[in-house]
Amino acid sequence: MYFPPKEITLKDGRTAILRSPVEKDAQGLLDYLYLSSSETDFVLRYPEECGRYTLEKEKEIIEMWTTSEDEFTLTCLVDGKVAGNCNLHFEQRIKTRHRAMVAIALLKEYWGLGIGTKMFEEMIRVCEEREGVLQMELDFIEGNSRARGLYEKMGFRIVGVRPNAIRLKDGTLLNEYSMIREIKR
Repeated sequence: MYFPPKEITLKDGRTAILRSPVEKDAQGLLDYLYLSSSETDFVLRYPEECGRYTLEKEKEIIEMWTTSEDEFTLTCLVDGKVAGNCNLHFEQRIKTRHRAMVAIALLKEYWGLGIGTKMFEEMIRVCEEREGVLQMELDFIEGNSRARGLYEKMGFRIVGVRPNAIRLKDGTLLNEYSMIREIKR
């Protein structure tokens, strides 16, 4: 699903661009994947797990994101650099097509600048405009209070917990929480 470029003003006064990723973003998105996975334990991959992503595969994924009606992806660029990315995956099975799955991450240097809020506003708008979507769903890892605060601000609520769903390299076990946001019709 294509999203045309939209300028937003960050809390620090800089301008950022939200838009669908394009082929020329492939390397920047790969760099973003590696860096975001090294900055926090709250994403589901470690940097060494990013090796399976290639430039060619990333270009294919970008093509799929922008041409599929079942995917909505926004990339945020600040000064030409990928600062964050979010994705909505719309379920297609008859029993689950009322659900949209959310994924979002920002590089640490861009935390607290309002990017996550702007991305969520666009994802919510897309879900409200899509026929049949009744709820957005996401998961977050225990201890990620910044993300939880954003999700709650955007209208999500906790509906479940998976005990010990995440195991860090040092053996620490963390719960994973499931949240939903109902779509107003």
